[in-house]
Amino acid sequence: MMEIDWNRFALQLLSTITFTLIGFVLFAGAFLFLSKVVKFPIRKEIEEDQNIALAILIGSAILGFAWIVAAAVHG
Repeated sequence: MMEIDWNRFALQLLSTITFTLIGFVLFAGAFLFLSKVVKFPIRKEIEEDQNIALAILIGSAILGFAWIVAAAVHG
């Protein structure tokens, strides 16, 4: 039976949590930056006005940012 190295496990868990929190903070910052750059309220346009094109554009930006963060974390 394989023995678990708890120190390594704890270090990897802490690393995962740290990078997750950093990713969330960077994502929130990117969304706030995008909200300040455009001249209209993004949330209102997507939720109330059902602007599908804007939703696709924001989703694409989120995916692109997530890929960049994932590549930086992965090394």
